[in-house]
Order: sequence, then C-alpha cells, then structure tokens
Amino acid sequence: MPTHFRGSRSEVRALSAFINLMRASDSVIRRMSAQLDGRGLTTGQFAVLEALLHLGPMCQHVLGEKLLRSGGNVTLVADNLEKRGWVRRERQRDDRRMVVIHLTAAGRSLIERIFPAHAKAITKEMNSLAPQEQDALRRICRKLGRGGAGEVHPEKQRKKKEQKHVADSIE
Repeated sequence: MPTHFRGSRSEVRALSAFINLMRASDSVIRRMSAQLDGRGLTTGQFAVLEALLHLGPMCQHVLGEKLLRSGGNVTLVADNLEKRGWVRRERQRDDRRMVVIHLTAAGRSLIERIFPAHAKAITKEMNSLAPQEQDALRRICRKLGRGGAGEVHPEKQRKKKEQKHVADSIE
C-alpha cells in the first residue's frame, strides 16, 4: 500500500519505497522467526550463536556491533543462552571489564544442527527473487545501510576531523 501523504513527487516516491521495504522486511522476519521459534530460539539468540560459530569467541561489545544490537540487548541474550548452557562468559585477566563469549559444546552442537535448515529456509524465501534481483537487492540494501551513495555520516566526519587535528598537533 503506497503512502497517502500528499507531498512532492520525490517525497511520495521515497515514502512509498520505505513502506514497501519495511513491510517486506517485517514479513520475511516474521516467517524466519517462526522457523526459529519452532526450535526454541529467538532471532537474537540465533544471531549470537551463528556469529560465535562462524566468527569465533568475541567480547560482548564487538558482538553487539556485529549484530547491530545494544550492549544491554547482547547482555540479556547472552544471559539467556548461558542459562541454557549454550554459551559461557570468560572475563579477561588483563582487563576485567572485557567479557568474551564462547560457544559451549552444547551450543556448538545446536547451532551446527539447526543452521543448515535455517540457511535452506532463507534460500527458499529469497528464491522468490531471481539471482540477479537478489544481487541487486543486496547492493541496494548495502547502499541504504551505509546512508547513501558515497555520503559520509556526520559522526564519521567529526571523528575524521578529530583524528586529523590530533595528527596535525603531533607533527
């Protein structure tokens, strides 16, 4: 359903595209979540287990960045996974603030068992698009995720300026 907003042609186009993107995303996520619910996992739990399987142990902060989740969310998900015996936390000796999350043998067994079926479900879901459409969608989503074509995010611009200022003051 397109927007009912009566703005400029570019606003109506952008809002309609955004609405379609959100509806499609919500629909796909709902179907994929149902597939995981049947296995007793939330999408957040699955994401943590999958990241640890494919990337190895990592600190909660880095895990949150990789999954685009807040520190509090990662802590809650890790708490629940730890209660079920699927991950363990290890505080670093040299920096006690750093907590590294590891898969346990039971967690590894679980994710290795369910990941292939989940990958097949995603493949089936995405097969409603032709391979070229999947490639185009990936490129478009990446571009959107980065905030536009070649634009530098204001926060990144600020950090670059600070780094240049520090570098200039050292010289």
